[in-house]
Amino acid sequence: MKLARVSPLDPSRVALIERFGGHIEPLDPIGALVHGVDLSADAPPPEEVRRALELEMAQRGFLVFRSERQLEPEAFLRASCWWGGKELHSTHGVHPATPDGNRDIFRLSNDPKHGIPGVGPQWHNDGSFNPTTFSHSGYHIIRPAEKGGGTCFAHQGAAYDALPAERQPDWSRLSSVNSNSGVVHPLVHVHPLSGRKSVWLHLGMTGAVFERLTNRDGFRLLDAEELQRLCREYNDLLNAGLHDGYAVTYEYSEGDCVFIDNLAVAHRAAPEAHRPVEEQGLRIMHRSTVRGVDLLRPRDELPVHVDIHGPNPAGEGVWQGGGVGFRWDADIPMQN
Repeated sequence: MKLARVSPLDPSRVALIERFGGHIEPLDPIGALVHGVDLSADAPPPEEVRRALELEMAQRGFLVFRSERQLEPEAFLRASCWWGGKELHSTHGVHPATPDGNRDIFRLSNDPKHGIPGVGPQWHNDGSFNPTTFSHSGYHIIRPAEKGGGTCFAHQGAAYDALPAERQPDWSRLSSVNSNSGVVHPLVHVHPLSGRKSVWLHLGMTGAVFERLTNRDGFRLLDAEELQRLCREYNDLLNAGLHDGYAVTYEYSEGDCVFIDNLAVAHRAAPEAHRPVEEQGLRIMHRSTVRGVDLLRPRDELPVHVDIHGPNPAGEGVWQGGGVGFRWDADIPMQN
């Protein structure tokens, strides 16, 4: 197995950020911590500084902005638009406790009175039902639980490198189908900024997987046993990063604002994040999502969209539309 690595910070970008008055330092093993950049300022940093931060996010996976005070919702949403498509793309429901009923804030909590509970327990990328997905997502912790409950992040470029060499060509022939929209995405893609081959699979919203045939033209659908094996293999690969240096469970401090490159890292809620308030303490988080700019095209002649709610085009194999799609493990929570 090849050693999985995440690139160090680029010295020229570090220097540029410091000339502006900011500071960036790597987190171990992935991510980076940013100081001296005020997310609440009316005017954003210069474009070259935002670009430097965005490129480091693409390489490291996510950036943490630490503040002594909680951001106002509008400041959080403005800062979310520094990246990627530079405008919000919100598709979620609005919880009654959301400040001013703001439709661009997805309010999450382990208490249903304060936010939507139970979201994102399996590895996924936000917006997999869109052809472009979301370019970036933001997570502003409003109240961290007293006993913890963070988010797991896994670097998908490093995960591809960690995948056994004999499996890389097999995965490169696969494309997943979103169980709700029928949008098709490749299991392996090249990140538009870092240039790294990266893996991609939503473990809570996949209804089918196409495989390009090697001995003749065309595609087939993975059957239930094959798709279950693939999902478990993907889950194990990303979980292994927590021990092998390409994934981390990030525990939030009050006031933290985390922005992720949604094509560079997969994420899932840590199990503690969903435990009852009586056990863990109250947890509240606001999430934002940013319009995508790069079409995550399926390989070869597959279309961008198929009718996952219609007849199985292959006549055999898994073809499951709606909800969480294919349930690859009957004993795990799946909600997105």
